[in-house]
Amino acid sequence: MRLQCEVEVLSRLLPSCGLRGRGRAARALLSLGRAPGAAGAGIYLMVCTARDRGGARYKVQQNVERLFTRFVEEGKATVRLREPAVDLCLSKANVINLKTFLSAVRLAHQGNDTGVLPLSPLVPAKNSDVEKPKTKMIITSRRDYPLTKSFPFSLEHLQTSYCKLARIDSRVLCLKKLRKLDLSHNHIKQLPATLGDLVCLQELDLHDNHLEAFSGALCSSGLQKSLQLLDLSQNQIQALPIEFCQLRGLVQLRLDDNALLRLPCRIGQLSRLRFLSAARNKLPFLPWDFRRLSLENLDLFGNPFEQPNPLVPNIQLKIPLTLLECAARATVNHRIPYSCHLLPSHLCKDLEVAKTCRCGSACLSSFIQITVTMNLHHVAHTVVLVDNMGGTEAPVLCYFCSLHCYSQFLDMHLQSSG
Repeated sequence: MRLQCEVEVLSRLLPSCGLRGRGRAARALLSLGRAPGAAGAGIYLMVCTARDRGGARYKVQQNVERLFTRFVEEGKATVRLREPAVDLCLSKANVINLKTFLSAVRLAHQGNDTGVLPLSPLVPAKNSDVEKPKTKMIITSRRDYPLTKSFPFSLEHLQTSYCKLARIDSRVLCLKKLRKLDLSHNHIKQLPATLGDLVCLQELDLHDNHLEAFSGALCSSGLQKSLQLLDLSQNQIQALPIEFCQLRGLVQLRLDDNALLRLPCRIGQLSRLRFLSAARNKLPFLPWDFRRLSLENLDLFGNPFEQPNPLVPNIQLKIPLTLLECAARATVNHRIPYSCHLLPSHLCKDLEVAKTCRCGSACLSSFIQITVTMNLHHVAHTVVLVDNMGGTEAPVLCYFCSLHCYSQFLDMHLQSSG
């Protein structure tokens, strides 16, 4: 019977007796079995480590003083032996396997029913039994990609680039400890919703694939808090979902070389975002919420930005305002709580993307829209030039809730330009 875990051997004797009072936790293989040639009372507990694959043996029968199992549900336990006077502190063990192993140790100590225990002769451990769990794996060719062998569950960093993958391997989605996942330079067209179950994932690189969309379900998953870096560059994405701005932990976002026609309207909610790159897309202008960002580095080079013209407005005003518009404005302006339990889901989505007038009031579907010029240094410390002419300005959408607000803006604009 075997158990893989970390083991720390602690001596209960005083250091003056020539023994160290404290050992060091190491990856180990615990084996419960019979010493070669022994029978009956010859049941031993053997601890094998990478430094000592032959293993240290400890007699079990009538030699276990106590089993400490208070934290067994956390994969921890301690076996206290009488002779020698040591404590075997076990940690990072599989909970089910640990419980089974401790039950066998208890039976072996009592000497009862030892015949029913699956005991075999003790043999030295193999290197693979005691080596440290693998936390990093890099695969950069289809030839090296494992087709039958599973990925180590201990992986925290996995790179599978240039493997011609058409989808994300379901085995990858079981690696709950992953912090960095690099799937760049493949042929992935769609992302599974279960990718959001990787709640420890901090960096996701999907650079150079065939993605046409980024699922809104992923934005509402466990990635909301964990994801810090997202690389979607060199794909075929035309728009990001409304829910994208729920990824509040994002620090770096790369969207270069896609077919983006717009950025998320609530992009200002990404308060932790510091590096944004959306070069060589099809952006005609930036959303009104863009001015709320506080970036260190911004790259919008190579987008076909429109020439702003505040004197040519897009008028969508409905006079008098509809009852729906009045109710929506009141809900947002007075911060009245709402949810899908109280309102139809499509109305909730409309409220989430309600536009904001320069006066601070909200407007839903009745508004006046123009584009104005914004110097990108207002939102970023370092700005890559927008075009080959050395510009650092870009058009930003601007909304007005009424003719009065637009008239006030127009008067100020004409005065400043005159």
